[in-house]
Amino acid sequence: MSKEDNLNKNWKKDFPIEKQQATNVSRRDFAKFLTLVSGGLMVGSGLVAVKAHLFPKDEVKGEHFVCKKDEVPVGGTRAFVLEGSTIPYILIHLETGEFKAYEQKCTHLSCSVFYKPGTGIIHCPCHEGSFDAQTGDVIAGPPPRALPKLEVFFKDNAVYVKAAENAEESLG
Repeated sequence: MSKEDNLNKNWKKDFPIEKQQATNVSRRDFAKFLTLVSGGLMVGSGLVAVKAHLFPKDEVKGEHFVCKKDEVPVGGTRAFVLEGSTIPYILIHLETGEFKAYEQKCTHLSCSVFYKPGTGIIHCPCHEGSFDAQTGDVIAGPPPRALPKLEVFFKDNAVYVKAAENAEESLG
């Protein structure tokens, strides 16, 4: 008997399950799998909650240059990230001539929001959430709280932002 013949016969001893039976899963195995996955999701959610509690996001400190006034047309926007941060923000030049700056993540599930020119609405396309561009307050949809905002001010022709005076209110 050759080595190949021996291997062809002996593999069936190591794997006695036929191909048709290999696709069948017992209820016990399925329940074990569901328990394992559910436990993993629970532990993962707990770790995310603990991380958010122990390591809250950094507060905006100091003044930050964004752009020149004339770089953002009326009704236009400019996305920016503050130095040393990874949080995206959006600067909006409203039709009233005012500049407003908000965090660009929806307070529902952190989808990216955008300004709809001429409407005064900041829109979240993921779940049809809407925010007031003047205040950042929720107008419609599932977002639980207003958009976190930054205070906008000017130095000559330059646009700067800093933490809003009522930052605690806007963070909910």
